[in-house]
Amino acid sequence: MAEKLENPPQTENSVTPPSQYLPPCAIVLFGATGDLTRRKLIPAFFSLYRQNQLPKQMVILAFARKTKTDDTFRNDLYEALQEFAPDLATDLTGWSAFEQHLFYLQSQLDDPEGYLRLNQQLLEMDKSHQLQGNRLFYLATPPELFIPVIRRIKGAGLSQIPSPGGPWTRIVVEKPFGFDLPSSQELDRELKNVFAEEQIFRIDHYLGKETVQNILALRFANRLFELMWSQQHIDNVQITVAETLGMEGRAAYFDTVGILRDMGQNHALQILSLIAMEPPVNLQADAIRDEKVKVLHSIRPIQVHEVTKYTTRARYTAGRIGDVEVVGYRDEPGVRPNSATETYAALMLSIDNWRWAGVPFYVRVGKRLPKRYTGVSIVLKNIPDVLYARLDCADVESNVLTLRIQPNEGVSLRMSAKEPGPGILIKPVEMDFAYQETFGKPIPDAYQRLLVDAIAGDPSLFARGDEVEAAWRLITPILNNWTASSVGLCEYPAGAWGPPITDKDSQFRTLQWINP
Repeated sequence: MAEKLENPPQTENSVTPPSQYLPPCAIVLFGATGDLTRRKLIPAFFSLYRQNQLPKQMVILAFARKTKTDDTFRNDLYEALQEFAPDLATDLTGWSAFEQHLFYLQSQLDDPEGYLRLNQQLLEMDKSHQLQGNRLFYLATPPELFIPVIRRIKGAGLSQIPSPGGPWTRIVVEKPFGFDLPSSQELDRELKNVFAEEQIFRIDHYLGKETVQNILALRFANRLFELMWSQQHIDNVQITVAETLGMEGRAAYFDTVGILRDMGQNHALQILSLIAMEPPVNLQADAIRDEKVKVLHSIRPIQVHEVTKYTTRARYTAGRIGDVEVVGYRDEPGVRPNSATETYAALMLSIDNWRWAGVPFYVRVGKRLPKRYTGVSIVLKNIPDVLYARLDCADVESNVLTLRIQPNEGVSLRMSAKEPGPGILIKPVEMDFAYQETFGKPIPDAYQRLLVDAIAGDPSLFARGDEVEAAWRLITPILNNWTASSVGLCEYPAGAWGPPITDKDSQFRTLQWINP
């Protein structure tokens, strides 16, 4: 039995152990020659290494189909670092030490023999690097390979039943967690045929963002906000996940899923559940995730006859992003000429519980919008029609609390104030808090936090199986109803905030979106 690692002091509200308590482990990257590893994972791992945030006894073993040696793999990753994280690539001494932890094993991902060789190499590394048998598998493959890889892991005997004080095995699964409700349930069954729920880490990088985590601190560490956090004071909540990007080489994948699957089912609903959840009994993973699941179960399903009223879908046409002319979606390389895939989706959701009854939650996700922006605007109810509201010279707008998740991370509050001078002139003003300016240090990349948590075994910022299923139970009928009701695609020019709404029954027709 492996030597038990000394545990850090724990309290009811402690969440993540300090990095010095991270156990030795082998990290196996399946599909490690792909874009995710080059753009995100290796920069995150190297940054953590430079900060002494990784275990001292640690290896990263790539398992992929391309023919490479350890040295060629290391060289390729350093070139990727220069391209995608040039600030990190300047540390040649640090990289020379870090790359000694990188190894490569060539195999087809569906080859049983390759997994047997993987098992043998891991056993040898356990001895040579004192890894104590701990393994973190990371599925950085295309989603259609998730189930084949999971089955091969089981067939080669690579999975271990967790036991107190013994070696552990965990698996990190990238989104998408299925294509719809049935496929997500199938993926969940395959995972749980090999791993226990506590071993499964379903990663959504939005949950690793500091500003997403700070939603809980904003709400539950400030009595001011929690006092007004209900239908008594809030008129509506607006969640925006906007990208200026088009396909950028992802057309083959995106054209099969669309924006609602790609960003709505995961990113947007994760944010919504944190905004709407009840206070958890403590800050442990399951207590937080229990409350998030309750929110998702409380969202009223959108029926087929309500689709045009509560949803909008559209695709971008040619337009301008800043000073750059861009083509329309159907003219993007790799997109089918007759594609009916949406690049913009908006939903109006109702949460049927005591706190939120009657408060609409508006969600929009889209590509080729004017700004890269993710944020939440909480619009308070108007002041009564007395006093300042009756003055002709007054411009009394609703108070709006805005949480900027990216970029320029922070919180702002729009309020009304009297402009200096004679008479009474009321104008909206902004109180603003910016994370980086206030704390004087850069905000770490989301993957850094999530990788550390996976090694530490802390699932707080990862989605639980029932949470993923609840999200798909909400989204899948909308996708099906779009088809069943023959709802057509609207269009919007690239660089606009979405399509014009002409349907007289649409709940978006008179909505004033809060744009950044």
